[in-house]
Amino acid sequence: MTTRIAAVQYQLRRIHDWSGMETQVRFMMQAAGDYKPQFVVFPEIFTTQLLSFMDADDMHAAVRRMHDYTPRYLDLFREMASRWKIHVIGGTHPNMREGRLYNTAYLFAPDGSVYEQDKIHRTRWERERWETDPGDQLRLFETPHGKIAILICYDIEFPELSRLVCEAGADILFVPSCTDDRQGFLRVRYCCHARAIENQVYVVMTSTVGNLPVEGLGMHYGQASIITPSDFPFARDGIAAEGTPNLEQIVVADVELESLERNRINGTTIPLYDKRVDVYAHPVELIKVS
Repeated sequence: MTTRIAAVQYQLRRIHDWSGMETQVRFMMQAAGDYKPQFVVFPEIFTTQLLSFMDADDMHAAVRRMHDYTPRYLDLFREMASRWKIHVIGGTHPNMREGRLYNTAYLFAPDGSVYEQDKIHRTRWERERWETDPGDQLRLFETPHGKIAILICYDIEFPELSRLVCEAGADILFVPSCTDDRQGFLRVRYCCHARAIENQVYVVMTSTVGNLPVEGLGMHYGQASIITPSDFPFARDGIAAEGTPNLEQIVVADVELESLERNRINGTTIPLYDKRVDVYAHPVELIKVS
């Protein structure tokens, strides 16, 4: 099965109302839809673009007011997924549930259904400045184009999460991301490569680019990429496609799910099956050396 993926490098630019973001999103979906992909993925918290016209002096309160736009956000992406007959990972959007603030990725299916994956690990900024709440449920989504999981930015830096969804059958990990500098971007990017190798899966990362006159959103460093295991059936450098850093664009690549299945059995190395869980269960032995 060939699955085509489009990853959007979304430029955060100042807007004056909701329609400014909606227009930009529709343009990017039109551009992506023309390539007839099965999946389109937007970056983490790209909807913070809305803060550029909101009163953001009190960031703690402002990010919670973003929840007021959740119905419009959901309606917009539900419509586009249906129109283009595409599964869309609509980046992530801050939302309130039972008085708690979550950073949530939404998966929109062509039939109008919507699924959620909360961010599980919070960065210091999210914990200390936004005071978000962590998710506590990891999900695997079985689609007509493969089994997928969504690990939001920092979550990809914790290999336990990837291993859990991959042992459950994941073919593709989607990683919506938002990083302010190159070192933060590279932490996420390098971990995407590691997870692809460890679990013999495809990993799709995309990022915000541009800047906003809002606290914590003044700089962004981003580059979308579609990453493969490192073995003969795939790209030599483990990169099926990648964008130009910090430019608004869409990165598109085809991935073959059958290649994953064959590589997990016949690969040069087969780390998904070579795990020594019998050893991992043992406590580490401490030896004092003189």
